[in-house]
Amino acid sequence: MNEKELYSILGFVKVSKYRIGTLKAIGNTYKMPSEIARETNFKTSQVSSSLSDLKSKNLVVCLNEEAKKGRLYKCSESGLKIIEYL
Repeated sequence: MNEKELYSILGFVKVSKYRIGTLKAIGNTYKMPSEIARETNFKTSQVSSSLSDLKSKNLVVCLNEEAKKGRLYKCSESGLKIIEYL
């Protein structure tokens, strides 16, 4: 990602405390939305919305998309790079 894309995505993340918290909570591990909600004290619906937003920018990846419950998310390389700037 070039510098312009980096700052565009960084702004997208920083505008929402839920996106920041969700991304930081995942970090270098993989987590379920309920685990992220517990750690951050966000509602599960807020975490789910944030995950959807972050996924649209390729910052997080769902490891088991077919699962209805127990979906696991991890940060992509881009997501980890954005965390360094937060």
